[in-house]
Parts: sequence; C-alpha cells; structure tokens
Amino acid sequence: MPIMVDDIMRLLCSISQERKMKAAVKHSGKGAMVAGAMAFVGGLVGGPPGIAVGGTVGGLLGAWMTSGQFKPVPQILMELPPAEQRKLVNEAMAIIGNLDWTDAVQLTALVMSNQAMQQRLLAMLTTYVTKELQAEIRYED
Repeated sequence: MPIMVDDIMRLLCSISQERKMKAAVKHSGKGAMVAGAMAFVGGLVGGPPGIAVGGTVGGLLGAWMTSGQFKPVPQILMELPPAEQRKLVNEAMAIIGNLDWTDAVQLTALVMSNQAMQQRLLAMLTTYVTKELQAEIRYED
C-alpha cells in the first residue's frame, strides 16, 4: 500500500508540474494575529483612536503579508500529512483504479497517454486544492 500511495502522489505531482500549477494557501490566522497585535499596540500608544488606527494598519499589513505566497502544487502535495495524502490517493484511485501498473513511471506514462484521464485527475486535484486546502490556483505560462 505505501508504494501505491507514493506512485499516485508522484503521478499527481507530474500532472500538476506539467500544467505549471501553483497555489497560495491562505494564512488567515497569521494575518489576524498581525491585525490584532497592531490594534493592541495602537491602543496602548494612542488609546481608543490608536486601536482604530492600529487595527487598520495591522489589517492592511496582514493582508499584504499573506497575499501572493504561491508555491508549486507538487511541493504542496509532498508536504501534505500522510492522512491527507491517503485521502487524495483514494480520490485518485476512483479515477485510475482500473489501470494496472508496476511503478510510478509506468503509471505516469499510462495516464499521460490518456487525455480524458488526465483531465479527470486534474479536475479532482484542482477541486481538492481549492476546497480542502482553501488555496487559490494559478497556472504559469
């Protein structure tokens, strides 16, 4: 079973790498911490008006810090915890379950020669990244 997980994860990485997919996972917690900290400091320094100014500045700073942090999707996939990888593999198996392969290279070759299967896997991967990871996807040219 671990070999199958590794094979399918490599396949998904190959597909996303070929499409040059990048994703930005939203770090809303980090942005909220910055906004809260700035509001707190503003309140200490300037009283009630300082809270408003600090919160505004902190909110803008937090939004700026967390925007545009795009990473290649293959890197994100390989950094997933094992439970999430298994979940993704189970979804992929629903699409490629009828294929017979011996290693990741053969599996990748089988899928890359089948445009319909590629599209189904790409759609599944896109849905997973956007819904489960709550990430924004970009395709580089």
